[in-house]
Amino acid sequence: MRRFSWKRVLALVVAGAFPMVLGGGAPPGSAEGRTELIVNGGFDAGTSPWWWTSNVSAQVVDGRLCAEIPAGTTNSWDAIVGRSDITLRSGESYEFSFTASADQPVTIRANVQLADPPYTAEISQPVSLGGSQTYRYFFTSRADTQRASVQFQVGGSSVGWTFCVDDVSLKDGAEVPGYEPDTGPRVRVNQVGYLPDGPKRATLVTDAVRPLEWVLRDASGRAVADGRSTPRGVDEASGERVHTIDFSSVRRPGRGYTLTADGETSYPFAIASEVYESLRTDALQFFYIQRSGIPIDGALVGEEYARPAGHVGVPPNRGDIDVPCQEGVCDYRLDVRGGWYDAGDHGKYVVNGGIAAAQLLSTWERALHAGTGQTGPLDDGRLRVPERGNGVPDILDEARWEVEFLLRMQVPDGKPLAGMAHHKIHDREWTGMPMQPEDDPQPRELHPPSTAATLNLAAVAAQCARLFRPYDRAFAARCLAAAEKAWTAARADPDVYASETDSNGGGAYADTHLEDESYWAAAELYLTTGDPAYLDFLLTSPMHTADVFGPGGFSWQSVAALGRLDLATVPGRLPLAERRKARVSVVEAADRYLATQRSQAYGLPLPSNAEFYNWGSNSGILNNLVVIATAYDITGKQAYRDAVLEGIDYILGRNALNISYVTGYGTKSGQNQHSRIFA
Repeated sequence: MRRFSWKRVLALVVAGAFPMVLGGGAPPGSAEGRTELIVNGGFDAGTSPWWWTSNVSAQVVDGRLCAEIPAGTTNSWDAIVGRSDITLRSGESYEFSFTASADQPVTIRANVQLADPPYTAEISQPVSLGGSQTYRYFFTSRADTQRASVQFQVGGSSVGWTFCVDDVSLKDGAEVPGYEPDTGPRVRVNQVGYLPDGPKRATLVTDAVRPLEWVLRDASGRAVADGRSTPRGVDEASGERVHTIDFSSVRRPGRGYTLTADGETSYPFAIASEVYESLRTDALQFFYIQRSGIPIDGALVGEEYARPAGHVGVPPNRGDIDVPCQEGVCDYRLDVRGGWYDAGDHGKYVVNGGIAAAQLLSTWERALHAGTGQTGPLDDGRLRVPERGNGVPDILDEARWEVEFLLRMQVPDGKPLAGMAHHKIHDREWTGMPMQPEDDPQPRELHPPSTAATLNLAAVAAQCARLFRPYDRAFAARCLAAAEKAWTAARADPDVYASETDSNGGGAYADTHLEDESYWAAAELYLTTGDPAYLDFLLTSPMHTADVFGPGGFSWQSVAALGRLDLATVPGRLPLAERRKARVSVVEAADRYLATQRSQAYGLPLPSNAEFYNWGSNSGILNNLVVIATAYDITGKQAYRDAVLEGIDYILGRNALNISYVTGYGTKSGQNQHSRIFA
């Protein structure tokens, strides 16, 4: 999936907006000479030129516009109060403010957006209403238009309610305030918790240069441990001066522990052997709620995530069952239903879906071959997916949903570039946010085939063939046939690249360095078939002797590590000497990551250089942890297990933002992700 195969990228500020709730004082950016773009924002002249949808009734009451909002609407945009024909200039900064109230607690959306399709929002701000309060937001426009609209999207409530608004203002020339995140207490911990027999470290942000006293307290406030912190100097990535606190000697299980140092007390956390039990299945659950072409069952995942099937041709949806190519690309249409939506949009990308499906397949395969016999948590009936109880491990059922889509993206026999895979399918134009899949009105298009996508298909389908053989021999044979056909096609056309500029309506995902994709595909085909031709390719590949484990983690654009990890862990095919080399390379990479982790006061296996904190950097951290965990499978050394646990601490709150990057886990977790489905 896009930018993170496990989808853990958080956009903490929506649409570049900086929110403030005012309690008095002069507003920032209040210099004279700014233009007010809202006519009659105080409703002194009645309701004109404001409008509202036909299911809303509104009038001026005590100098405010008050609207009766109907019960039983589903989406925020099902009921709207708005004002159109507003001019925005690209690159100009604006201040958007209003005073609003509701006669019961409710959340609306305050938008400045295009008035016409595709209704792109310059700011789309969730606003929690109750008593009368003034709200102020700032944004920089990306659009040049005379057809912008201010909209209060007030639908989505099961009961009727009254919305009142006044003093609506949109001014240009705003001085946008700097973003200062609310990072909470300066003692940063894993907000979910620690294993009793695992490492337990925290990071303290402080200007102190000498060790400081710390105290660990249980839920009753009783001190159970104390000690002195270790100064670590300035953390390069965050610019903070930090200390490390190590309380690993505490092993007593409990919940509601807190850590106090330098006058600050951490968010609460647990010490428990089952602390990650639900996280494992909830993380895997995300793939199901990203599925395309199937209703999402609220009985499995909660009614708040339930939705109709997307892109099955039910208006206004165009559907993925009979999709043409972009103009001039092909003369056929394909059924490319299914698969997972991208993390942020409604596109489906073979190179992103490939790495995501491979990691699900490898999770099962690693459980089979790690020597622990602990496949139970991944067995049939353990995940909340519609296929549970069918005799197939649930994680394979989930992976199959994506693999079936990848197979459908293959160019048919008798057509130019037969056997290759189309790079992606997505909307002709970008849609706005939020936008549920079933509401997407855009035409869908197949984009040109690429060698990168074709090699992804070859690798994933080959792995599918060996893992599904015990459960569905016909599907396994179909996967292998597609993999071999894709390999042959990619060898015949090794330099068909996706366009770097093909990014309207979806990401481009271009890649012109494909030695890693070829190495990965050959590795999977060899492990599945034992055909010496694939081994010969591997041994002569420049990736064979290369270090395939970079400091920033493997990704959709750098996949040789996927092949190396499987060569090191999947038994039965690779000559012993080559298997030993692969295993040594994994362990050496893990040792480098451990060295990096020890140098980081926040305990993550990622260098502190700014270049490594890019879009999706948490996926790089997690993928480095996969390498370290594989080294533990190979060696059984406790240091690798402990390193993985400490890396998870970073993801769950022990970081410079003091936020758990997994929504719903920890006291303060990520919200408002860059996602059309969940925005």
